[in-house]
Amino acid sequence: MELNDITLTVVIPCYNEIHNIEKIVNRVLATPIPNMEIIVVDDKSTDGTTELIDEKIAPMVSKVIHHEKNQGKGGALKTGFAAATGDIVIVQDADMEYDPMDYPKVIMPIVKEKARVCYGSRFKKQKAKGYVANRIANKFLTRFSNLFTHQKITDMETCYKAFRRDIIQSIDIEEKRFGFEPEITAKISGKRIKIAEVSISYYPRSVVEGKKIGFKDGLRAIFCILKYGNGKKYNK
Repeated sequence: MELNDITLTVVIPCYNEIHNIEKIVNRVLATPIPNMEIIVVDDKSTDGTTELIDEKIAPMVSKVIHHEKNQGKGGALKTGFAAATGDIVIVQDADMEYDPMDYPKVIMPIVKEKARVCYGSRFKKQKAKGYVANRIANKFLTRFSNLFTHQKITDMETCYKAFRRDIIQSIDIEEKRFGFEPEITAKISGKRIKIAEVSISYYPRSVVEGKKIGFKDGLRAIFCILKYGNGKKYNK
């Protein structure tokens, strides 16, 4: 297949991103993907993001879904994945850390039918960026996850995860926050699917700039790696 032959669904989970949501949607719209479905899931924002989405974002995208209560990133993604109709589904955070111009690179292994799932790695064949503590934590969590899943990926915690729609819609997502990352990796592995990986660009932001993941999320990730293991028991 070629890019013209597929529709890409972009799921954007959004919580309190009043300064970034319009910018990231415009960046998504500027990508060289001919057929896109953009789904914005507002996770009960409290900073005016909800009103901005209704006034400005809704006319720009395919679907807007509002949660009546905050469910976390995993909950927002579960909602977005269920609503997806495209051939391939990719996750896009509502901040400015990831560049949508990388979409073709991330989805091409799936388009070419060389993979069913592909992750965009921040650490593969490029100089590492971001706070040293975050990089160390990400690499530790990835290696720890690989021990259970037998994958050989370099960035389990990456935002850019692309799936064939039938694959992601076949998985029951349980984690509400950032535990989604190790959970989905384990459950994909339980289906005996090898995760392809490509290098992507990355522009990390600080906690002051709105980064939401923290120490407790790292502990939860360890718990989730142990809980979901190799994912086989979830795919019987």
